[in-house]
Amino acid sequence: MDLWRKKEWRIVTQLVLMLFSSFRDMGAELCHSPLVLSLSPSSFRSSSQFSSSHGPGFAKLNRREGAGGWSPMDSDEYQWLEVDLGERKQVTAVATQGRYGSSDWQTAYRLMFSDAGHNWRQYRQEGSIGVFSGNSNADSVVQHKLQQPVVTRYVRLVPLHWNPKGRIGLRLETYGCPYNSDVVSLDGHSSLCFRLSPMQMSSRSLFVKFKSMKNSGVLLHTEGQNDHSLTLELNEGRLLLLLRKGRSLPLSSPHTVSLSSLLDDQHWHRVAVEHRSNHLNLTVDKSTMRVELPAWFTFWGHDQMHVGADQSSNRNFHGCLENLVYNGLNLVELAKHKDPRVDVKGNVTFSCSEPVFVAVTFTGPRSLLILPGGSDPPSVGGSVRLQFRTWNKEGLLLTYDLPKREGTVWLYLSQASLHLQVHKPDRAPLELRAGSALSDGQWHSVDLISGQEHLTLTVDKDEGAQASPSFLVTPGGRLFFGGCPTKETNMECRNLFRHFQGCMRLITVNNQPVDLIKVQQRMMGDFTNLQIDMCGIIDRCSPSHCEHEGSCSQTWSTFHCNCSNTGYSGATCHSSIYEQSCEAYKHKGNTSGFYYIDVDGSGPIKPHRMFCNMTEDKTWTVIRHNNTELTRIHPSPEGGQIYFEYAANEEQLYKMIDQSERCEQEVTYHCRKTPLLNTPDGSLLRWWIGGPGAGVKQSSWGGGLMGSQQCSCSLQENCDDLGHHTNSSVWAIDSGVLTNKESLPVRSLVLGDIQIPGFQSAYKVGPLHCHGDKNIWNAAFFDMETSYLHFPTFHGELSAD
Repeated sequence: MDLWRKKEWRIVTQLVLMLFSSFRDMGAELCHSPLVLSLSPSSFRSSSQFSSSHGPGFAKLNRREGAGGWSPMDSDEYQWLEVDLGERKQVTAVATQGRYGSSDWQTAYRLMFSDAGHNWRQYRQEGSIGVFSGNSNADSVVQHKLQQPVVTRYVRLVPLHWNPKGRIGLRLETYGCPYNSDVVSLDGHSSLCFRLSPMQMSSRSLFVKFKSMKNSGVLLHTEGQNDHSLTLELNEGRLLLLLRKGRSLPLSSPHTVSLSSLLDDQHWHRVAVEHRSNHLNLTVDKSTMRVELPAWFTFWGHDQMHVGADQSSNRNFHGCLENLVYNGLNLVELAKHKDPRVDVKGNVTFSCSEPVFVAVTFTGPRSLLILPGGSDPPSVGGSVRLQFRTWNKEGLLLTYDLPKREGTVWLYLSQASLHLQVHKPDRAPLELRAGSALSDGQWHSVDLISGQEHLTLTVDKDEGAQASPSFLVTPGGRLFFGGCPTKETNMECRNLFRHFQGCMRLITVNNQPVDLIKVQQRMMGDFTNLQIDMCGIIDRCSPSHCEHEGSCSQTWSTFHCNCSNTGYSGATCHSSIYEQSCEAYKHKGNTSGFYYIDVDGSGPIKPHRMFCNMTEDKTWTVIRHNNTELTRIHPSPEGGQIYFEYAANEEQLYKMIDQSERCEQEVTYHCRKTPLLNTPDGSLLRWWIGGPGAGVKQSSWGGGLMGSQQCSCSLQENCDDLGHHTNSSVWAIDSGVLTNKESLPVRSLVLGDIQIPGFQSAYKVGPLHCHGDKNIWNAAFFDMETSYLHFPTFHGELSAD
């Protein structure tokens, strides 16, 4: 390409980048309109207000009506200001001020979002815990652009810190634009079936957003006349992608992959399946996985899609789907307009209705929920029911005193099982146990039912543990959930166990549901350090930070990597416990033998056991294959191909060859009346494949020159039959060592059809030998025993340059 053409391309590239940047900025500007400015005062709510002139309706940015903004009755971490945007909008930024002309402003806050005014979700900036910096005075505007826009109807701001010389004071604005979508709601018994037109493989893509009310159920299932199918299914809050040939593939099939978790949190999640040549890209929210397509799954060719169910199971989806787009076609829009290609089964609605489950989050040792017990406990018995989810194996769920303080009840987790202890003076402790593996992050239900001489503890509606006490195990006073108050003088609550960290919901006492919103409003009970109307559980193992197939486990606040049997160590299994080469083992004083070699250190290639020959000045790494002995080739009219399977895999071989100073491999070819060419200038009858990847066709043999298409006797002109480049009467041994790294290792021998009476041949391909480690020059090491700094031994010549 000449200089002028290069300048042209450079100019065009710069113009394209400028246009792309302009369109991106224009898109950002188009979605930056004020969303709060035109709202009525009835669109605002708050936890409390200092006075009527400090109410939430005065909290618009730059407004001075009333007292110039919102201030709560008390300035503490339980206050909040909420805005109803009227409908779901795309929010891209938020701005705050303090209360006009005052010393009241917040210096840090948390941002929450919700579709229905319940089940709030905290916004988290990438790389942070989701705390936004606030104001430093009453009137300056501080604006934050959200790294990822949020689609929501309700916005809630929770002040965390404020001016110590004043109170919480707030005016705010959110920025964004309208959000249009097509939504369908399925009740767990309904479904949709679409008849599709098969399209070209290169255009295959599927996008959908979903909100699930249950942790399991089939989102969609596509199939075609070729008996191939693709299924997206929720299984215990994780998304499964299943590729089937027929209907016999079990869930443990290698063509099943899972991604993400906690997808049953009743929040929207985005899924994308995109076809890319020989693989699929599966995306859930911000996580993407590459899914290799099996050979039989060459193209989809699907002509049916079942949404909400498949025809072979009862695992129906219960929840909402939004903007289901298949190859550019909006399928929800088709269903909404009663397109003849759509069959509707059951109760299908085109809005997202959802039950209200108010959850509470116990975040730490000071988290506590106190509920009143009955002043007159029922004489025939009582019950306590709840649901919880946690990652912790230990923790107190509930404790209370028996009537007249004649004993104490503890309901707690121990070793991920549920335990009940009842202590009463002068009696042996009563103990029950139910459930197992309850620290898996899933919702689990608990039923504690007490009657006359009957006590039952049930977990997840299964058969539980029972006892027959002679007394009622009913609350005689207040009920303490999660722990006990920190006051040492409190004799009403004693916690003998660890505090609970996790979420609870659907609490009922004596068959009366507990209204946790009233608790939040301080209208009943009491609480400390709770997040009410949200479950703040986080999966720290999805995606896993454990490398090299280390197994990830977690508690509420941290995660742990088990590096056993991985060959790696460290907090995330990052550091290899093996050396990168035989040279490195020799420098540490080892002798010849088998060692595990990790050719890329902490990289993705697994360590492998190889033989290190240290008997010579040079240290050789020996990589064997499945046939290193002299092997006779038996005549076959069809010819054939002989493959060599090496002890190391492809990545290990390539990396070993690349980082070694020299590699070599002996190839011996014995022949009698065995031509390599059908004519001196004709096509090859026998050749070998060598090199990285699939390898390259090689026409020279051990004793021949590269590219000569001859063996050594032909080049030396001592074959009996030079016309056929072979030895016709005696065995010719063509032996040599291949040293060209680009042609190593030898992958296979290809044997063509030879129709010469009496022809005989044999081959021997030795192990691959490599020596010298380029990486060893990058580090010296310090010997703690001798206090010497050791440098690698130099093999080669020094240049004056």
